[in-house]
Amino acid sequence: MGRQKLILGVVIGAVVGGLATLADKETRIYAKTKLDEAKSGATYVLQNPAEAIENVRNTVDQLNHSITNGAESTINALEQVEGTLDKFVNKKEVKVVN
Repeated sequence: MGRQKLILGVVIGAVVGGLATLADKETRIYAKTKLDEAKSGATYVLQNPAEAIENVRNTVDQLNHSITNGAESTINALEQVEGTLDKFVNKKEVKVVN
């Protein structure tokens, strides 16, 4: 029962807060513009589902490629740091032995 009241209170608060912000003309214009953009995007996806899926697939492929390149660059940088540290440690050990 308490959970339902909490969720209901949050929803009512969000609706009241949203309506209160719409008292400002700039906010109404912004909200209308964003709703129109969302409607246009949804209409496009519904009319061209294959193209929309292809776009999502391409975006995921690009993201995967970027992550892979980033990981490779990070590994390369870590290997360079490790090599530099090894040189420093080896130089220090040689001085201690002499």
